[in-house]
Amino acid sequence: MDYSRRELADRLAAEYVLGTLQGPARRRFENLLSAHPALRQAVAQWQERLSPLSSSVTAVAPPAQVWQRIEGRLFADRAVPAAPTVRWWERLALWRAASGLATAAAVALFVVAAQVPPPQAPIIVVLGAQSEVAQALNASFVASVSGDGRALVLRPLNAPSLSPQQALELWAVPAQGAPRSLGLVQAAGATTLLRARLLSDTAAFAVSVEPAGGSTTGAPTGPIVSVGKLQI
Repeated sequence: MDYSRRELADRLAAEYVLGTLQGPARRRFENLLSAHPALRQAVAQWQERLSPLSSSVTAVAPPAQVWQRIEGRLFADRAVPAAPTVRWWERLALWRAASGLATAAAVALFVVAAQVPPPQAPIIVVLGAQSEVAQALNASFVASVSGDGRALVLRPLNAPSLSPQQALELWAVPAQGAPRSLGLVQAAGATTLLRARLLSDTAAFAVSVEPAGGSTTGAPTGPIVSVGKLQI
């Protein structure tokens, strides 16, 4: 995943600062911060954006009995004077102030969080053998496309055996017209591709066997060994 992309870094940083990024995803993000200046900058910017929220809330003094309880815990061997009687309307005013503070903070957090779009679920496409050649090679793959259509991860389920003079190339196939190359992919491991508008005018994905450097014609020249229909 390209964490140098401003949109991705900004979205992850916003979720991290707001606290909506939780569990393993939050721990993974914290581990990435030391290695990615773009992520650290995005986090600092979001912290700066949210800091005025705290200054916009009026401070509320805690009741006297709170300080007395603190002193009682810290200095248990000292006599603690009896707490002054707090009249019911004073409690009501304090409750209103505390309630107003919590409400203001909740509303401010909701407004900021509403401006951050939720992450979109990835789109999964299974590319299966579609020809006698493909079935003989037993070639199949699974593609995971990000919801925004900017990243694709292709993993082999059954990778074909290739000679040193051969390579695999991934194609975006439109409903009508010629396929367009998305680049060479690995036969023995996952391949991550970052492209603009991966889902635009794409009805299916296909993998072909090409010369080692890829197709030189802009179209598949070798056998199509795996095809998967895109369903959105």
